[in-house]
Amino acid sequence: MPEGHTIHRLAAEYAERFAGRPVRASSPQGTFAEGAARLDGHPMTSADALGKHLFLGFQGFGPGVGWVHIHLGLFGKVFFGADDDPGGAPAPTVRLRLAGERGYADLRGPTRCALVTDADKAAVAERLGPDPLRPDADPQRAWRRIARSRTAIATLLLDQKIVSGVGNVYRAEVLFRHGIDPYLPGRELTPAQWHALWQDLVALMPRGVRSGRIDTVRPEHTPEAMGRAPRVDDHGGEVYVYRRAALPCHVCGAQVRTAELAGRNLFWCPGCQQG
Repeated sequence: MPEGHTIHRLAAEYAERFAGRPVRASSPQGTFAEGAARLDGHPMTSADALGKHLFLGFQGFGPGVGWVHIHLGLFGKVFFGADDDPGGAPAPTVRLRLAGERGYADLRGPTRCALVTDADKAAVAERLGPDPLRPDADPQRAWRRIARSRTAIATLLLDQKIVSGVGNVYRAEVLFRHGIDPYLPGRELTPAQWHALWQDLVALMPRGVRSGRIDTVRPEHTPEAMGRAPRVDDHGGEVYVYRRAALPCHVCGAQVRTAELAGRNLFWCPGCQQG
């Protein structure tokens, strides 16, 4: 499932291509045909990301309805192309195509693609935890829930009601970077540890928005600094533990471990993450 940096990156791309201009909208798959017909010919006003939720704002296509709410889920993808692309005809699997003077965007396989009101959008925001990529995020909202929970911190970080936008990669990496045992109950985390975790997410995730990949290793642990081969993985990016099970830790040399926790694969270093 795409992590929050991907959704913020998509919001910026949609805004760059379509904001302030009327768009042509269609649903080759047919599932969103009625919604696309209502959008067609109306201008996009904005694009906003809340954690893993994407909202595309439109003007004038209906009373009380102002947004396309998109959640990619496990299989959703967005492809951007140019109008003069010879392969630009939409595939029959496209849920929503938006097209304009600066190209088109094809949405396929999302968990959700629906027209919603301002009130609906606000309700989504209300049930989500703070998003490290948003300047209006309040980390104390998350801390109040973490500090009284017996649940493992690795599970809490993936709970979108506590912290929104953080996925499996960022949770594994940020816990490693601060030497925190992923099984530590939330209520045993100290305020200083939570502050450090949050500030690290606030620093790391915007890099992912800019680059489109997740890089979490410090300068002294890059392939160039260590004289090692770059990571080869379809997720891209240089990481410490994510999907590195049974490989030696870049810092202490211990074998990276993996286990299932709350239905997701957890990765950690038993040497570095004892605190």
